[in-house]
Amino acid sequence: MSCKVEWRGQNPPPATMMIISDELQGVFDWDLLRLQQRTRYNLFLAYSFEVPTVAIILSTSAEWCWKRLLNSKPSRLRAVQCAKLYCSSCNFDCRNVNKFKKHLSSYKHLRQEYVNPTCDEVIRVTESWGMNYKATPEYATAKIQVWWDMIACPLPQGYDARRVRPSLEAAFKELGYSGPVSITAYADHNHTPLQALSSTGVDAVHVVPYFTGVSSDVRKWHDKNPPQAAAIMMIISNHVHLYEDLLVDLLQENNYNLFVAYSFRPTKMSFLLTSAEWLWDRLLSVSEKSAQFLQKCSESESGEPRAMFYCKFCSFATKSIDNFRTHLSTDEAHAQEEKRIPAYHYSTIESHRLARVTQYRRDHCREANEKVSKEQTHEESDPYGFWTSS
Repeated sequence: MSCKVEWRGQNPPPATMMIISDELQGVFDWDLLRLQQRTRYNLFLAYSFEVPTVAIILSTSAEWCWKRLLNSKPSRLRAVQCAKLYCSSCNFDCRNVNKFKKHLSSYKHLRQEYVNPTCDEVIRVTESWGMNYKATPEYATAKIQVWWDMIACPLPQGYDARRVRPSLEAAFKELGYSGPVSITAYADHNHTPLQALSSTGVDAVHVVPYFTGVSSDVRKWHDKNPPQAAAIMMIISNHVHLYEDLLVDLLQENNYNLFVAYSFRPTKMSFLLTSAEWLWDRLLSVSEKSAQFLQKCSESESGEPRAMFYCKFCSFATKSIDNFRTHLSTDEAHAQEEKRIPAYHYSTIESHRLARVTQYRRDHCREANEKVSKEQTHEESDPYGFWTSS
């Protein structure tokens, strides 16, 4: 993989890479996904299978079956300069085929391969990349969209919700990001400090567990942001893995950066390439600037909230916190919908469970029947292995 990194360093985009291998999945894909999220190249793939045996979430410009590619008729044949021939064991290269063959059969090469055998272990070259990068000029003033899963990452007990925005903005500015920040909080807002959140411009989306709807909102946000425009996405959740496929597609295809915050560090490193990561409780620590901001907020707390309130179940939107609270607490249609969707979710889970049980029983019965059939066949045959006549 290091040779690909070296080539990318010597050939900045626009450029095209092609990989011909059946070992992409599990060998090259992790590093390649992260590299493509940082710097996008056109990517061509070829493999021996008619259809890849596993799903590959790399964004490619073209893919081929290797045999079909070789059997395709070229428009014309032309002579080109001999390619570079390279021996990684000896760090030897040349452009003469005979000279290269002579090197491979030499005692020096054989000794080098014996003393320093080629390592078969795949080394992840991007694993050591840092997590919190200083903003580049392109992203320093880019807008930042934050999707906050309050169900997974709630406010600490006794925490003043007015501190969320200034704490986030202070953390961004420490890395050199000073663009406008939009925050959307997903929660059961019957039990959140709506007044405090909305007073700092945090939009509220009413949801329940398992139905946050973050993915659909990320897609809508993407549709409103041109692919070449620098922008920053941030997910605050312990379940970022639920959005990995969507996010990695967007990061490969667009000029976006990704921030992530979570209550605890993941057990394994993600193939998502982030520009900054935080632990949620540390991110909420108050800076001096936050304290000054809080004082201003308290002085104007009686002002009208400047956030948007939205109910995912009913597609109900309003700028009035009173109307929103009334909708959540007294609207009968909303109450019915709030009961129906979770019930549907759990019934779907139960259906999937029953389907798995049925499939297990079907497979188990098939195996049991096959075992009985073999035992009967063994009993009906004589000791010499010939069938007995009935």
